[in-house]
Amino acid sequence: MATSLKGATISFAYHTCRNISSPEDEHEDRKVYAGYAPSSSVLQLDDNENVREYLVDAKGKQKRSPTLVHQAIRKTLVDTPDLFSILNGGMVIVASHAAVDDKNKRMQLTDASIINGSQTQGELQRFFDQNSNNPDFEPSIRYEIIVTNDPDLVADISIARNFQNDVRAISIAGRKGQLDELETSVRRHVPNAKLRKRETDLITNDEEGYLDTEKLIQVTFALMPVDVLKRVVTSADGADGVNKAFTYSKKTKCLKLFQRVEEMVQSEVLDCFLDLAGPAWNLYERWKGHQGFKGTRLRSIEREARAIVQVPDGIIFPILAAHSAFVREDKNGTWSLDVPSSFTDKELIEAAAQVYQEIANSNPQTMGKNKACYTSLLRITSIYAKLRGRV
Repeated sequence: MATSLKGATISFAYHTCRNISSPEDEHEDRKVYAGYAPSSSVLQLDDNENVREYLVDAKGKQKRSPTLVHQAIRKTLVDTPDLFSILNGGMVIVASHAAVDDKNKRMQLTDASIINGSQTQGELQRFFDQNSNNPDFEPSIRYEIIVTNDPDLVADISIARNFQNDVRAISIAGRKGQLDELETSVRRHVPNAKLRKRETDLITNDEEGYLDTEKLIQVTFALMPVDVLKRVVTSADGADGVNKAFTYSKKTKCLKLFQRVEEMVQSEVLDCFLDLAGPAWNLYERWKGHQGFKGTRLRSIEREARAIVQVPDGIIFPILAAHSAFVREDKNGTWSLDVPSSFTDKELIEAAAQVYQEIANSNPQTMGKNKACYTSLLRITSIYAKLRGRV
């Protein structure tokens, strides 16, 4: 496939193009376009952001035989190319910028990459190579273009759109045994807990189910003290270690950070993470259905009759991060969550309700991503932590 440089722009010809961005996309400054294009338009695209390259011609690997998917694409292109646009699932593309010229039916795409459809692109290239002398008919292809400048979102989209392939980072970490010690540590606080280590492990609420490993890692980083977190988060990660908002919105980043921590053998960071994983999960579970939210009238909270059923993660994560002020390391190097007896959840709930309404405009997603929400709640718990230090 084509190899592009960062900031490179290509001209993408299309037949039809519609802006199908949702209100959520608009709020996050994303754009989503969809339509049909001449299939030759996708041949120039890179696929560096895709979790899977064209498997039949994968570079640096033993050449593989065409799968049933490849054979089906080939059959359609040869026998019924006029049906290709409706029989094929199409292609998902990401770009950092897009300029639409509807008069000339072209889009200028910057940093364009396929994130789902490399197998289709490979088969189309093969089709054009074998039919270069027969240009009478060119099949169309359905496309979706997601325009975003968030590299972590690009990674999440690529993983999600390729979920049927066992290539997710969680499976890789599981195969490497990087989750075994974490599972052992969690069981000290959550008896018989089983971590999800591959895509086929289903997350359920019964005793035979698995914990959501990615969520466990997120909540543990949220609880981790800032001075410890700074030792693993670098400027290249796009987070300064003080802003805990990434723990809510960037689960792929959190998993990669955990893998980095896990490789830091006999380090204080790894010890801290393993010690806090169980308490962090229990804290998350407790706040997820905290009955103290009764009467707050926060409309995003799920209720059944008058009981609180589920509090959105966007509200919970700043609360979890605020508890980092209560994390202590004892003289033996063991980390624990030690909440002062003078502290009550009520004050934190009232503060969370206030920032939810005044800073986050009553939007839980905004609250989970807003640094000011985290800072406001941490300020309260830090006061109690300092008072205890003076006693």
